[in-house]
Amino acid sequence: MARGWLAPLRRLGWRVRGLGLARGSLEPGMRKPLVTLRNVTVGYGRRPAVHHLDGVLHAGDLVAIAGPNGAGKTTLIKALAGALTPLEGSIERDALKRRDIAYLPQLAELDRTFPLDVRGLVSMGLFGQSGAFGRNTSAGRNRVEAAIAKVGLDSLADRPIGALSGGQAQRAMFARVIAQDARLILLDEPLNAVDARTAETLLDLAAAWSTEGRTVVAVLHDHDRIRARLRQALLMAREMIAWGPTNKTLTAENLIRARQMAEGWNESAERCERSAA
Repeated sequence: MARGWLAPLRRLGWRVRGLGLARGSLEPGMRKPLVTLRNVTVGYGRRPAVHHLDGVLHAGDLVAIAGPNGAGKTTLIKALAGALTPLEGSIERDALKRRDIAYLPQLAELDRTFPLDVRGLVSMGLFGQSGAFGRNTSAGRNRVEAAIAKVGLDSLADRPIGALSGGQAQRAMFARVIAQDARLILLDEPLNAVDARTAETLLDLAAAWSTEGRTVVAVLHDHDRIRARLRQALLMAREMIAWGPTNKTLTAENLIRARQMAEGWNESAERCERSAA
């Protein structure tokens, strides 16, 4: 039953609604850069958590961010979302507006004591949008109901978020992303608190977004799942270890290097200097 709510996605076809892209148009050499990172250092106060990162995200990319605990993965996702400003360098977003960026934070950041039901949470995906898809229009309401149905929560639309299980709450947050209909989708540990079947279903959804030409970046910890399901990976340990095809990024050698770098972190360091090559 968990996969049943993905049936509408499988009937979407390959033509991208609203983006002008068709099947076969996302060949690697033809894709337009959507986000460009130039010497990006991000942190809190004077303490950087991500050092001197360079890279490009293209339309249709499906990228995992992996690395040891404390590697700066969440910090990077927040910077991509615009919630953190780089201490150095720049993040160029190809004229993306805020409504074009959907950010799914870690489940722990959802205040489940707030008096909000599933429908209200999903409706937040329409904030910042106007015109035909404004939050209070019939089109907007229909989009919210369709998003709830896609994640299999239509029977729980009126349930308070505080009464949801962890997996149900995660699906509700995915529905909010669906409703937003964004070009850049950023997912921070999206598979936490869900069972294996639901995790695979949510990854199917991420793959469908990529097929539509949307750019999806997800912080994930399960290296085997990343290898099986995502085409690209960024392995980091506060700085980039490797970024590219998953099978060339998550190698034993690179994972050992990331672990060794994590073991040598100086948590009190304030100054950021580029590591020697």
